Amino acid sequence: MGDFMNMGLKFNLTHTDPESKARRGQIITDHGVIETPIFMPVGTLGTVKGVHQQELKQEIKAEVILGNTYHLYLRPGTEILEEAGGLHKFMNWDLPILTDSGGYQVYSLAHKRKITEEGVTFSSHIDGSKHFFSPETSMDIQRSIGADIIMAFDECTPYPCDYNYAKNSLDMTHRWLKRCCDHVDSTKSMYGHHQSLFPIVQGSTYTDLRIKSAEVIASFEREGNAIGGLSVGEPDDEMYAMTEVVCDILPKDKPRYLMGVGTPANLLENIALGVDMFDCVLPTRNARHGLIYTWNGMMNMKNKKWEKDFSPLDENGTASVDLLYSKAYVRHLFASKELLGPQITSIHNLAFYLELMRQARLHIEAGDYRKWKDQMVPKLLTRI
Repeated sequence: MGDFMNMGLKFNLTHTDPESKARRGQIITDHGVIETPIFMPVGTLGTVKGVHQQELKQEIKAEVILGNTYHLYLRPGTEILEEAGGLHKFMNWDLPILTDSGGYQVYSLAHKRKITEEGVTFSSHIDGSKHFFSPETSMDIQRSIGADIIMAFDECTPYPCDYNYAKNSLDMTHRWLKRCCDHVDSTKSMYGHHQSLFPIVQGSTYTDLRIKSAEVIASFEREGNAIGGLSVGEPDDEMYAMTEVVCDILPKDKPRYLMGVGTPANLLENIALGVDMFDCVLPTRNARHGLIYTWNGMMNMKNKKWEKDFSPLDENGTASVDLLYSKAYVRHLFASKELLGPQITSIHNLAFYLELMRQARLHIEAGDYRKWKDQMVPKLLTRI
């Protein structure tokens, strides 16, 4: 792929919903076009767990996937990724990739964390070895990985979190953002395609801090913006309140990415508040426990009630697994702890999430998104 345009990232806003803040658009990257609103499957270690790359393309119809800076830095490491020609070549995926900065994993997984103004020292959760991440090293690692969209290195606050801790953390996140921008702007992409840096709005569940952070982040005028530190245990209504406040401040002509969210209902509600991009481990993690999402609600495939139900897994599903296998068969696979069970449900859930986004886009184009969303949310929350 030596024909990269190096135009930078473009965002075309094509439709806005008359009765909500939902938007329909396109993000144009050197690895292809991303139709928004979009859900991005999480491929932490260069793999979406249990799913082949060809299934991501053909069955799930993913348009962009996530990689994780912290995990890829520990394994396989930047040296191997660079020799391979970056993550795209290493995993044989030629569509867009987004990497997070590693800040959240340092907060949630790493041991013996020590945060200073310079950065974070931590011990690997794998072998206890010592490492150091700073805004600059995070940018360098993300350059080595080679994702199309890279994230600023921030400090992720716990929930709940007292006001002063959140305020001090936010101020440091903003100082770190300046260092991320300076470093990215003074270095080059390794593989000839453009990499766009998205800053991250923080501020816990404090409205004034969120407003301040959104204003600071907007002032950096990067190619897109993210909202972080939500979906860490706060109630849904707090998440929606914070998202709304922030989306109203972030520029309309840049994509908005809500990190780590969420359930199908969460996605539809946040689209109505003006979010364009989502990622979450829920569809795959829950799939591995036998929980699937459908247009009529959630189903636990481990339940005995499916034991003799020979109807297709999901009559309305878009993936071939939905019609190929019966509920009874999938239940049997889980009861027998067979590997194929979680593979089938992972493909189903991701295909459902991507189809949910396609339908959302169609309804934004049609101008009836709000009405459709209000009808869908109660169904999606039902347990079948």
